[in-house]
Formats: sequence, C-alpha cells, structure tokens
Amino acid sequence: MQTTTDIRFYPPVSTDGAALHRLVAACPPLDPNSIYCNLLQCTHFNDTAICAKQQGEMVGFISGYLIPGRSDTLFVWQVAVAESARGQGLAGRMLQELLRRPACSNVQALETTITDTNQASRAVFRKFADSLDAPLIVSIGFDRDKHFDGDHDSEELWHIGPITKKQSEEY
Repeated sequence: MQTTTDIRFYPPVSTDGAALHRLVAACPPLDPNSIYCNLLQCTHFNDTAICAKQQGEMVGFISGYLIPGRSDTLFVWQVAVAESARGQGLAGRMLQELLRRPACSNVQALETTITDTNQASRAVFRKFADSLDAPLIVSIGFDRDKHFDGDHDSEELWHIGPITKKQSEEY
C-alpha cells in the first residue's frame, strides 16, 4: 500500500497544467477552471502553489497567491487531493510546505473561501488553524445573490492568523 510518505512536493511547471485540470475535475465540489487558467496557476503563480506527486502522478495541488496590497497574506484558491491520497493528511502537509517557500517567508495570515457544504475543506482548514494554535475567523466572503447572481453557493471567508514563522515551522 502506498502512503503519503511516498509523495514528493514540487513547485508546479507548465507541463503540470493538464494534470491539474484532470485532478480538479475528479475532485467535486471544486469549481473547474479552464485548462488555460490551470496553466497560469502552474506558471504565473508557481511560487505560491504546490504540486504533490506520487510515482510521477499528480495526487495533490494547492493554488494560491499573495493578496495584492497585503503581501503578508496568502490566499489559498483551491486545494485538490486525489481520492487515492485522501485521509492521510496530505492537504495539511501541502499547506505547511507552501508556507516554507521563500515566496511565503513574510506570510502572517492565510485566507480562503469555502462553501457551507464543503465539509472536507472546512475540516482541513480548521485542523490547520488548530495545529498552528492560530486564531480562525469566519466571515462573509462572497454572497450567492449579491456576488454570484444566484448561480453559485455563498462562500465564507476563512482567515487564519496571525501565524508566526515559528508556528509554521513546527507544524
């Protein structure tokens, strides 16, 4: 049986775009993006993204970016974990590895948005905040009617922080 100890972490590269597209498609309820968007995530945002591979196959990916005007805050756009790698703490390990990247050296907070029904993401980020002993504040992010014209569930804004460098290294 393979475990997450067999998994290696890499900054994504352009040739990872198609694999990312397939991974997200296999991870409902994640919103799929265009393959071109996934290619940009793997190139323009590769300093703040992480790719997890097991025997050459992408089994995990986190896309994120430093919020313009708030370079101390990492916004996590999507977290995708292949079914074969779930239940082993891979999402938390990827978040930790991402915070160790040079591009994230000044990060003092992490933010993401999560729908009310995405219990897996809610559990990942709650556990991550707890493991860092960092405050977690949940507020209104994007409203179904106000921001999505009723075509998408509301997204709560989850803010974890402040995060100290020592906390992120001890996780």
